[in-house]
Amino acid sequence: MLVEFRQGDASGSLLSNRRLAVLERPEGKKHWIATDDRGQHHTLHPRDITYTFPGNEYSTRDIAPLKTELESYLDPSALEVAWEFLHEDKQVTDAIAMAELLFSDQSPVCSYAAYILLSEDKLYFKQRKDQFEPRSQAQVAELKHQLAVEQEKQTRWQGCVDRLKQRIADQVDQADQAIELEDSDRPYVEALERFATFGLEAKNKAPALELLKALDRYPDAAAAFQLLVDLGHWQLHENLLVRRKQLPLTFSPQVLDVTQNRLAFPPEDLDAAGRIDLTHLKVYTIDDESTREIDDGLSVEVLDGGRQKIWIHIADPTRWIQLGDELDLDARRRGTTVYLPEQTIPMFPTELATGPMSLVQGQSCCALTFGVILSEDGAVEEYSIQPSLIRPTYRLTYDDVDEMLQLGVTEEPELGYLSHWARQRLQWRHSQGSISIRMPEASIKVSKDGEIVIDVLEESASRQLVAEMMILAGEIAGRYGYDHNLPVPFRQQPQPELPSEAELLALPAGPVRDCAVRRCMPRSEVNLTPGRHASLGLAFYTQVTSPIRRYGDLIAHFQIKAHLRGEALPFEHDDLQDLLVSLGLITYEAVLVERQTKNYWALEYLRRKGDRPWPALMLRWLREHESLGLVLLEDLGLEMATRFDRSIALGDRLTLRVTHVDPRLDVIRFQEVMEDAA
Repeated sequence: MLVEFRQGDASGSLLSNRRLAVLERPEGKKHWIATDDRGQHHTLHPRDITYTFPGNEYSTRDIAPLKTELESYLDPSALEVAWEFLHEDKQVTDAIAMAELLFSDQSPVCSYAAYILLSEDKLYFKQRKDQFEPRSQAQVAELKHQLAVEQEKQTRWQGCVDRLKQRIADQVDQADQAIELEDSDRPYVEALERFATFGLEAKNKAPALELLKALDRYPDAAAAFQLLVDLGHWQLHENLLVRRKQLPLTFSPQVLDVTQNRLAFPPEDLDAAGRIDLTHLKVYTIDDESTREIDDGLSVEVLDGGRQKIWIHIADPTRWIQLGDELDLDARRRGTTVYLPEQTIPMFPTELATGPMSLVQGQSCCALTFGVILSEDGAVEEYSIQPSLIRPTYRLTYDDVDEMLQLGVTEEPELGYLSHWARQRLQWRHSQGSISIRMPEASIKVSKDGEIVIDVLEESASRQLVAEMMILAGEIAGRYGYDHNLPVPFRQQPQPELPSEAELLALPAGPVRDCAVRRCMPRSEVNLTPGRHASLGLAFYTQVTSPIRRYGDLIAHFQIKAHLRGEALPFEHDDLQDLLVSLGLITYEAVLVERQTKNYWALEYLRRKGDRPWPALMLRWLREHESLGLVLLEDLGLEMATRFDRSIALGDRLTLRVTHVDPRLDVIRFQEVMEDAA
């Protein structure tokens, strides 16, 4: 007896997985021993047999000729003609009847061919045991539609694979014009982006894994990342942190439309009646050379009798936005400008942030100005807050101001006055219990061509001057909020439990001692209730000096300006409390991205420097029992963890060389360079 049995994937088509064999003898109670045309023996259970040829006159020699004859009958398109005859009357058929209809022949070969066509058909007939029922016209039409959709999908898929392969080849060959991706490729590439960004936590990973397999890549997130780089779709140093946190890199069309409208048609100035004209004052703006959002300026006015009045001018972005409009709501969602070594992600569109919102040299600018007279010891004697109109006179860098202070430039005595009051303020805050921590800070910048520059920001007279003036403005804003019972974002810091004086004196002075103090400092908090800020030594403190960059500062501006106008406050207590919670989470994520991105580029910088030796200072133990400590690379202002294979004390100086670094995995290992080998 000749039978068919299936071998392999039952989803194969036509003859691909069908085997023919002759039943030789029974095996046990139910099984049979069958032999195929290659002489191989198979043990078959009755359920393994899918078709039985009539008659018992077959031998294994008949199988090969039968297969050859069979192929001429296997034309799936013939079934459509048969279906046309049978579907209207819903006539059920079997293999023998179908053979007669298709081939006018009921021979074993034709009957088997009809069986194969029917059992493989997924369009016109559905199988019910040994019989086949024609589908309705509507069912066939729907199945044809589904098949066409699937075929189109498969065509798009294969086209995508081919284009990606070509694009990779073009990138390797540095062709002038790489092949462009089509819109139909986008879902696959986006799935690849998600997988490269989130790894196993990515949603809908299947298209990405399918694409990696088609392009002979390993099915993991690292391979997905490398594929996107090879395609030229991502840069080698693509910031995955920004992608994971889904930070918005662009502004919506709605926000850009509002921006253009504000530039063309400035809104009504709600503070026009109370905005004082201070354009006669000499105004200094002092920032890093790369700073484009200029949000603070300083003036000194000598009053009758020789007393000096300090004016701190803060940019007034609320002049250009309206509470609840697209600009405001988008800034609220962003929460803060994010400063990364390779890019800046602004809170406001650049056209506004660096234009009318900024204090631009030589232009009439709206500001919120804090006027203050200090006592000789640096305490606040008198203060005022007023919307103003100013005209910045000089745009200076910190280096410019340091040089002018050092040379004692007589043409700009105001800078000397400001520096004097900054020193007085610092001494006064120390008398109030402020805590100064002077740790070196690394400034990392990455140019468009990928060059990494690391500068150590050390304390200087100019930076101290600006810092003290900004702290002074924050104290005045906090005091104003307290005096008038305003719900504004008060920043507080609990009193830390510092090491005893004896413990601190036992540590080497400088970074080691400051690092020990820093470890004890609790995080500052934002609250609507006024409270002391321990490290600043202030009873009240509210951040107001970066309203272009921090939405919390913008809130303080809205509240203070409304109160100055005698209007209802734009933010009520409960709503503001909820908003501050949301801003706190947004700011935390932004700070995390900034810190981790900075660390990535620091490691990449060290990787590029190869085995160069780096002077280091042992700061503190992380896990002393594992010989894991924190060191300061003094030339770079970078703090790095490393293990020691010898006894070492806090404050010891040593020389380290990088032995392994992987910025993407946040891994770095050092080896100490002994003096005789350095």
